[in-house]
Amino acid sequence: MTSHHTTAELIRRADEHSAHNYHPLPVVVSSAEGAWMTDVEGRRYLDLLAGYSALNFGHRNPRLIAAAKAQLDRVTLTSRAFHHDRFAAFCAELADLCGMERVLPMNTGAEAVETAVKTARKWGYRVKGVPDGQARIVVAADNFHGRTTTIVSFSTDPEARADFGPYTPGFDVVPYGDIAALRAALTDGTVAVLLEPIQGESGVRVPPPGYLPEVRRLTAERGVLLIADEIQSGLGRTGRTFACEHEGVVPDMYVLGKALGGGVVPVSAVVSSDEVLGVYRPGEHGSTFGGNPLACAVALEVIAMLRTGEYQEHAAALGDHLHAELNSLVGGGAIDAVRGRGLWAGIDISPGHGTGRQLSERLLDHGVLVKDTHGSTIRIAPPLVISKEDLDWGLARLRETLES
Repeated sequence: MTSHHTTAELIRRADEHSAHNYHPLPVVVSSAEGAWMTDVEGRRYLDLLAGYSALNFGHRNPRLIAAAKAQLDRVTLTSRAFHHDRFAAFCAELADLCGMERVLPMNTGAEAVETAVKTARKWGYRVKGVPDGQARIVVAADNFHGRTTTIVSFSTDPEARADFGPYTPGFDVVPYGDIAALRAALTDGTVAVLLEPIQGESGVRVPPPGYLPEVRRLTAERGVLLIADEIQSGLGRTGRTFACEHEGVVPDMYVLGKALGGGVVPVSAVVSSDEVLGVYRPGEHGSTFGGNPLACAVALEVIAMLRTGEYQEHAAALGDHLHAELNSLVGGGAIDAVRGRGLWAGIDISPGHGTGRQLSERLLDHGVLVKDTHGSTIRIAPPLVISKEDLDWGLARLRETLES
């Protein structure tokens, strides 16, 4: 057991030597397993954030750790200058899981979104016949697709966007869930519509019923690619493998990340058809670490786990319970609204009960880890391996915190 001053000292040192581009809760984690984390002083916390869905399968999932360890003993990196013996299986299995044909692997979610943007533009010029330099992509307000200079160029979040110009042109922003606005934004130069099936960072916002199917119909009618950013919503989080499945929608391209690496290594990918990803020639896009052997080994195990359907079923059943419990708190003066699907919820806190940050800090004191967003909202997204007993324990702490 370390001194009770250890947390404060480690945070002080981190503040002294790191850029202040994050505002973490005042906890220093030293170990974790399943849905629980332990800090440097031995205190245990229930993780109801799961690394923004990167830890869908829990901390140190035995199957994923075993896959990583086995690969560490063989080869971890070749670069794409050479083939390696895990790459073909990874691409084939992920393409099949998505019902697609080709995979372009990267590392982070932002890299995958950048890849999707580049791919849509290249497809627009080479296949659709859009004049050079005139390709446009329609996106939704309040989106979160990453933090590169191009991505923040079509963000409507002042914190993500301010002071990072000049901004990349070629994007048209429409209100999320507004099909009339999206229809009006489509032009002959539109090559893609890029959407989150559920907007995560903006507060787990689910679009109106029928919105995604109508987007799918419009894009198909106009010869426009539908790109689904399922980096947070995909791979079991909502009770289906992909959130698009709830609406019976199959996009032209999936953008994946986070849970694809199992919380072990960063893995992301763009998955699409021969026609779309077939536009690339050698040298036009790439990544030294993209599709490396260690990443492929872990991701292959993630795909195998998703094949069983047990994680999706657990997320669906326990998600129904989660939303029933949370909705029972609405109208009591503490919670104004609850949104979400599966094991994913955005909770709007009534102003009289403090900000989302303040509630997150109070829950921390009760042994529960969540994170705020956009002032008055907290998000709940536990690992999909969480038990009903542990989830109920966390929800009881939420009620206690709101009543105190």
